[in-house]
Amino acid sequence: MGESKLKDFLDKSKELHNDKQAAELQHKKGKLTARERLKYLLDPDSFVELEAFAELQSKELESRKKAGDGVITGYGTIGKKPVYVYAQDFSFMGGSMGEMHNKKIAHAMESSLKTGCPCIGLLDSGGARIQEGISALDSGGKIFQLNTMMSGIVPQISAIMGPCAGIAAYSPALTDFILMVKATSNMFITGPDVIRTVTGETIDFEALGGSKAHTEKSGVAHFEASSEKECLDMVKALLSYLPQNNLENPPYHSNDSPARDTKKLESIVPEDSRKAYDMKDAIAEVFDKKSFFEVQPAFAPNIIVGFARLNGNAVGIVANQPRVLAGCLDINSSAKIARFVRFCDCFNMPLINLVDVTGYLPGTEQEHSGIIRHGAKVLYAYSEAVVPKISVVLRKAYGGAYIAMVSKDMGFDRVIAWPMAEIAVMGAEQAVSIINRDELVKNPKSKDGLVSQYAEKYLNPYEAARLGKIDMIIEPKNTRVALIKCLEMLVSKREKRPAKKHGNMPL
Repeated sequence: MGESKLKDFLDKSKELHNDKQAAELQHKKGKLTARERLKYLLDPDSFVELEAFAELQSKELESRKKAGDGVITGYGTIGKKPVYVYAQDFSFMGGSMGEMHNKKIAHAMESSLKTGCPCIGLLDSGGARIQEGISALDSGGKIFQLNTMMSGIVPQISAIMGPCAGIAAYSPALTDFILMVKATSNMFITGPDVIRTVTGETIDFEALGGSKAHTEKSGVAHFEASSEKECLDMVKALLSYLPQNNLENPPYHSNDSPARDTKKLESIVPEDSRKAYDMKDAIAEVFDKKSFFEVQPAFAPNIIVGFARLNGNAVGIVANQPRVLAGCLDINSSAKIARFVRFCDCFNMPLINLVDVTGYLPGTEQEHSGIIRHGAKVLYAYSEAVVPKISVVLRKAYGGAYIAMVSKDMGFDRVIAWPMAEIAVMGAEQAVSIINRDELVKNPKSKDGLVSQYAEKYLNPYEAARLGKIDMIIEPKNTRVALIKCLEMLVSKREKRPAKKHGNMPL
């Protein structure tokens, strides 16, 4: 008798989950159903569903009850590595987050935390379920608390597969990485209708909170995909670089020779420090072939951050991009660096900087918008990080940006420089304009000679090396080999810090 009841319930549940009309509506929008997403993301036949029979408890919504309450939760494997997942089902009440819906998500998150497995959310929700009132809000608070507790312990990844509105948007904002899909996904706290009512401003969903807005302008999202399947492929690729939790090392995968030289760097990077080049070409030459996976490519493009492999070891890369703002640090790039550095430190990923920077971006707008406060985030993040930190100065490192990205006194374990590297408080022309101000007033023609003298005396790596500020001066062709040897010796690094509750980062 019990078996018969279970079969009837499962058949009913299966029928509801396979609602053809709901699936057609999703497909017309260019979207997959929640179950189709999970099937594509996870290894075949690996998914185990949890709490499939859970239903909303509100008496006012008795007629709307449906097994699962609009979210599918459980666990499976990706590349044979176990993960916990949840996928919101927009076909049931717009994927709205009610009490039971939220409790299911929270339970999956708690299980992820207990077992040390990454947690992946596939979000497609209109926000809090209004009909359930404060119960929906309170249970949403539990999700936010768990996001915070899990931070730095297990990787948390959020894929926005449709709308992500109101309280639904705050949970992904607390996770490590957010992925969005062009044209079909959006995130916002208040939608266009409310904005129009309150402020009179007219704006559509895409312009307000689409993938372009969040990957280029706000920096809320890290990746933009052209389709849902591409988005899910990105999740798989991202996980391939990450450890399961903060107690493990990142996975090892070697496909390149450790002895390969990097002769092409000499043609990639011009000696003239005023000429631009694409730092991504240098990254491709130094690190294992086709291993670079960029994070936030469209936001603050004057700085490049991402994952790569160096002789099979997963590492985090921070590099200046001379093609954009001469690779200067500004407010947005400072936040981008700090966030990425802290993630790498959480999950035992060595950090390698490729430096070609003139300093922090000058200007009234930057100063009034808080470049001091935001720039300090970079200093805080690097100072706090205890993973191996290696810095390579390709052409120049000036002023505060030198301290942030290179300084041994701030905790960098190895500092490497190319022979043409310039390391100083500022460039020769700016320095001469200050130091020799009186002399230049009397004899303006002496400027070129003074600039040459200053550059010869101060703008070379040998002066810094004599002071013990640089460990190695190498030819560009030896960069890969030198980095591999440095990493081999630093991979077992251990560093203790004073006991404290937590620091107070300049947010």
